[in-house]
Amino acid sequence: MIIERFLKWIDTAKVPERAAAANALARAYLHSELTFEDRCAAESALTLLLDDPSPKVRAAMAEPLSLSLHAPAQIISALAADMPEVAAMVLVRSPVLTDGDLIDRVAGADAKVQQLVAMRARISIAVCAALAEVGEAEACIELLSNGGAEIAQISLRRIAERLGAEPSVRRALLSHPMLPAESRHHLLVKVGEDFRQSPLLKRLMGSARADRVVRDACIKSSISLIDAIRPQEFSALVEHLRLRGDMTEGFIVRTVAHGKIDFFGAILEALSGQGEKRIRALLSAGRDNALRALFRACGLSEGAHAVIIRALKIWREVANGKRVTGVQEVTWMMLREIGGAPGSPVPPKAENDDLVALLKSVHLDQLRRNARGHALAIAAA
Repeated sequence: MIIERFLKWIDTAKVPERAAAANALARAYLHSELTFEDRCAAESALTLLLDDPSPKVRAAMAEPLSLSLHAPAQIISALAADMPEVAAMVLVRSPVLTDGDLIDRVAGADAKVQQLVAMRARISIAVCAALAEVGEAEACIELLSNGGAEIAQISLRRIAERLGAEPSVRRALLSHPMLPAESRHHLLVKVGEDFRQSPLLKRLMGSARADRVVRDACIKSSISLIDAIRPQEFSALVEHLRLRGDMTEGFIVRTVAHGKIDFFGAILEALSGQGEKRIRALLSAGRDNALRALFRACGLSEGAHAVIIRALKIWREVANGKRVTGVQEVTWMMLREIGGAPGSPVPPKAENDDLVALLKSVHLDQLRRNARGHALAIAAA
């Protein structure tokens, strides 16, 4: 009887009154003790309200229904397909919506609706995959910042492939702790490529110098990236660098100079085909001749053998607590090993000129970094 009066009254009521009544009816349906007939009548009335011309009325009904697992599925489905201001609460909160429902909404919706789905407290791996595949930039940024989203690494790769050129998406990806190492490197390189294409940079430096500066910055970023990824990802990053052509002898020497010995071991495994245990044993306690044989198997030039072995010995002492040193001192000792520093025990050789130039660059860069850190520490004291 009450529902009958409600249906007659609603045709003449004003929008605020209809909205309040819709909200009250939804709450009564969810929380009141109703007979079977009254519950059926209330559900019919709620279904009728889906056709109300005012979005305020439909939104008022959606507010309580969006929180309940017992809300009528057909009403929730209709509200989820309504305009964003009505659908918002349902898309973000409703436990009635299945993964299939959410995927359907993501697939055929605009960025605002996709963003609402990406805001849910818990998002399954399947829904994350759908957002990664078709989601607009705003939705993917929201997804990446959502701690309740179960994002597979393949989905992170897909977002990087599709939207890595967008600076805001790139920042969100690089902030995500589970981003695969190869995708992280790809994005860092993309930043460098965008920087290199900058008209301002080309005017200031010229194309050749800009290319050099950006290439060096990308290499430094790649070295820094090693500290940001898990050891389990080393082999994937090594393979990624190999396929890109970035696994040069100069890069390998840099990794050793910076003390990235575990990553250096992953490089040796990939290049030599020898097992992890064998490589670890040689790096931790291998004799010079055994190390040289390993380096030859990896295709490293004879000139690089001496500097790598010298650096390995120093980093072994650091690992064993026998020495306290850093990149600045290690690169200086590497330079001395091939006659690239004053007072070197051996004369320089012409074939080592590129290696000397590389090590001097690393050494001077580390000198500047250390001096800058010292100055900042003094200023902060």
